[in-house]
Amino acid sequence: MALQCGIVGLPNVGKSTLFNCLSNARAQSANFPFCTIEPNVGVITVPDKRLIELEKIDNPKRVVPTTVEIVDIAGLVKGASKGEGLGNQFLANIREVDAIIHVLRCFENENITHVDGTIDPVRDKEVIDTELQLKDLETVENRIARLQKQARVGMDKAAMKALAVAEKLKASLESGISVRAIELTDDEKELIHDFFLLTDKPVLYVCNVDEASAASGNAFTEKVKENIANENAEILIIAAATEADIAELETYEEKQLFLEDLGLDEPGVNKLIHSAYQLLNLETYFTTGADESRAWTFKKGTKAPGAAGIIHTDFEKGFIRAEVIKYDDYVSLGSEAACRDAGKISVEGKEYVVQDGDIMHFRFNV
Repeated sequence: MALQCGIVGLPNVGKSTLFNCLSNARAQSANFPFCTIEPNVGVITVPDKRLIELEKIDNPKRVVPTTVEIVDIAGLVKGASKGEGLGNQFLANIREVDAIIHVLRCFENENITHVDGTIDPVRDKEVIDTELQLKDLETVENRIARLQKQARVGMDKAAMKALAVAEKLKASLESGISVRAIELTDDEKELIHDFFLLTDKPVLYVCNVDEASAASGNAFTEKVKENIANENAEILIIAAATEADIAELETYEEKQLFLEDLGLDEPGVNKLIHSAYQLLNLETYFTTGADESRAWTFKKGTKAPGAAGIIHTDFEKGFIRAEVIKYDDYVSLGSEAACRDAGKISVEGKEYVVQDGDIMHFRFNV
């Protein structure tokens, strides 16, 4: 799917190191600002133990996991909203992504310079928050001017409603509050949908820590938690440099031993990938059989014809019905035939909302 998460942060916080851990697309990583200039795009495999279980049952010729796209965006500095540094490019790249992974430096290392000279992840967060808020304020003010004209000329009721919401956004942004932290009704959210505001995007804060803090965090991460307590956002602690070391190990056993020594049950990048997937509001359904076991990505709330169209547009155009097996039933009974005999296959029509983990078989006619 085309949905993307963008990795953002100040220069030298570990964005490219993290991206390199996630993706086979290798971003340059160096100890100077603006190392990443053009956004690097990586297609990241989403780890899913359910696919492993389906492989055990069906022994298919091939197994195809689902993926999510991650974009490594150039580092931002104060004044970006006015074009400082690579500000204009940075903001344009953020506008293109669907969700934000905001990396914060939560480790001390005198060998890695910080643009402001000291380590303060809350200050760093607020620098980027402010620049995004200022850009959104500019967008909202431009929209208000346009809506005021529409409301005056034709007494357009829709324009008047949108204007009221825009004024609400303006007041909040001027107070340093991001759009995602503003309480809005579903109707109000719909009215500002086409504003394409930067601070309205879902965000995951990634605290990049040293190896010793990988399992439980540190004083820096606690400050970040306090700072985002009232914000509609998630937080994840990860040691990017350590994850890079883990990624270099050749065998699964070596990686597990390394993780055990750190007190971790799985690589932090796995948790990050799952978090990115959830941040984009994505879920997975499966198709499986002797030829192929495959995971398919769909937007939460998608109905059966739309899910069929992810495989091929003809499936959606000529959709007749979907045969659905719940994952737990498939694994416990051990085959499609056994599920059929046990009455565990449901036949669903066009209004069926696909659920995470559904095993699907589509009937269509074109």
